[in-house]
Amino acid sequence: MEKNQCDDDRTALIFLGTGCSGAVPDFRCLLQPSDPPCHVCSQSLSLLPHLNPNYRCNTSLLIDYCILESKSFIILTHEHADAVHGLDDIRSLQPRGATMDTYPLPVFLSQFSMESIATRFPYLVEKKVKEVPRRVSLLDWTIIEENCDKPFTASGLSFTPLPVMHGEDYIALGFLFGGKSKVAYISDVSRIPPSTEYAISKAGAGQLDLLILDTNIPRKRGLHPTHICFPEALEIIKRLCPKRALLTGMTHDFDHHEYNEILVEWSLREGIHVQLAHDGLRLPIDL
Repeated sequence: MEKNQCDDDRTALIFLGTGCSGAVPDFRCLLQPSDPPCHVCSQSLSLLPHLNPNYRCNTSLLIDYCILESKSFIILTHEHADAVHGLDDIRSLQPRGATMDTYPLPVFLSQFSMESIATRFPYLVEKKVKEVPRRVSLLDWTIIEENCDKPFTASGLSFTPLPVMHGEDYIALGFLFGGKSKVAYISDVSRIPPSTEYAISKAGAGQLDLLILDTNIPRKRGLHPTHICFPEALEIIKRLCPKRALLTGMTHDFDHHEYNEILVEWSLREGIHVQLAHDGLRLPIDL
């Protein structure tokens, strides 16, 4: 989440990345091109990224909003490499010369994620006050519960954790947020437990304003052990019945224009507006 300069009261959701963990183009298509070459990966290199919806970085979302005394923060969905390996790069965005006891950036995460990060990156977690300029990110860790009944507040905005399965033995978190407009963000999921679906429906008073949902592979490849595929995503959207849905986390098997044409027909038939998101998409919304 990033605060703005309060020159505009319009909140926006900005999709920083809408690709899978390996991003698009897929490096396999670059190192060992198929015959014929992968259409999506070839197209992803043909235009500049900001003009190219088939160019996809790792999945991430920025909430750009302004309230009094707002402060930037990070919320982690889980502790897989694609979700946490950029934490040390936060130092590049923090004031130069800051010491280890100043300017920490709040990070909200589950206990499991905290323990994993502490094992892999102890230098990001150790609390050692130093009076010399540091060369690592300054982070302030806050544990949140994997429980729909345990909301937390970050910089004045309330978030409800949405536990989901990311594989049958692994829990990741989605998040429900927004007061005037209800948004559910679920980026890494293979199955949504009934209790989580109920929490989403209850909080949205029967209808979400926006559902942002994982869809890792298209219909032609069947099921995936740790992510939902395109047909599964559409079934979930039908069950939750949001006013609008945007799909994220796509591999190179998704051509942006081709699948959005499919979704136009689906949306007209089902009465729910659904599209693939793309990197750089800015969506104004009143939270």
